[in-house]
Amino acid sequence: MTTPAEFDDIRPYNPDEIPSVVNELAQDPLFKEAISLALPDMPFEAVIATARQCKSLLDIQKTFVYSFLKNILAKLSDGIDMQADYLNRNENFLFISNHRDIVLDAALLSEMMVDNGFTKTAELCTGDNLLIVPWIKKLVRLNKGIIVKRALGLREQLVSSKELSRYIHFVITQKHDNVWIAQREGRAKDSNDMTQESIIKMLSMGGTGSIKESLSDLNIVPLTISYEFDPCDFLKAREFQLKRDNPDYKKTRDDDIFSMKIGLFGYKGHIHYQAGASLNDWLETIPENTPKNEFFDLIAHRIDHVIHSNYRMYANNYIASDLLTGEEQFIHMYSSAEKERFTQYLQKQLQRIQLQEPDFAFLKHKILEMYANPLYNYLKATRP
Repeated sequence: MTTPAEFDDIRPYNPDEIPSVVNELAQDPLFKEAISLALPDMPFEAVIATARQCKSLLDIQKTFVYSFLKNILAKLSDGIDMQADYLNRNENFLFISNHRDIVLDAALLSEMMVDNGFTKTAELCTGDNLLIVPWIKKLVRLNKGIIVKRALGLREQLVSSKELSRYIHFVITQKHDNVWIAQREGRAKDSNDMTQESIIKMLSMGGTGSIKESLSDLNIVPLTISYEFDPCDFLKAREFQLKRDNPDYKKTRDDDIFSMKIGLFGYKGHIHYQAGASLNDWLETIPENTPKNEFFDLIAHRIDHVIHSNYRMYANNYIASDLLTGEEQFIHMYSSAEKERFTQYLQKQLQRIQLQEPDFAFLKHKILEMYANPLYNYLKATRP
């Protein structure tokens, strides 16, 4: 299907654009350097030659992204799995998930969809603040990336939000593909995952009919992502102290690049993806006369409830809570060996934090919160 020209600045590449984009990447020395690191066993000329044979973005994903991720997971994780029992593999969905890793959250979803028998992967919403150099933007669009425009004025942001919403509706209802978007702009640095109502409002803009009808057309599925270890936890803790000590602190481009690198090439333990049911049946239970703001609030809370209910709890989550409180409330949920392992990991991560005056008590508390908050939200969502 031909995508309307109005979306040319945000859509993934069309299949007929692949050859010219690959030719551009072949001439980019920064891309060559990055590929040599990512695929050290494959000569650059062979990478380009193979890419030129790809006829679709799914071919690109299966040929390069899929194998790259498999290699990363084999070396730097204890495995990954996905549960999607509620979903018909031949339908199309808008996945809304919590957000832990800049690159992997979205990329691994597509890999898991291939492994779990879906007929298509997902187009992946990616903030343009991460598209730091031209080759990254090109690579993202080759990997079915949708460009989300950031740092705009209020008027421009409204126009951009409407464009993005219309495109997401087009993908789901006419292109018959899937879409992934995070539940909030940026990662929840403390892992206290909450859906921003502004995301739901944006999604409702691009459809037809009532707000309920517009959102029902998207077939929204809350998706939960659970990492046993977050490689970027020490960087997030560092950012908390920097913002505490200087409220005007802003991350640099180099900070984002470093976070992406650590997220990709850091140890993750086990990773679990769990998809809830589509929200459509639940949406039908909301009265038609519900005020708009209340309607958006109900949906955001419903997404939160499903995401929180579907966390995979690891020993780390229980240990972190007990270390925070100084009690042994969850001691029956982990072994002494698991506690020792996590304690050693925590000390190692703290030592990696580079600050002129590190406040280790504060930094430790922040890292522990990152592992304890999913447990607190899980218990709140699942207890009667």
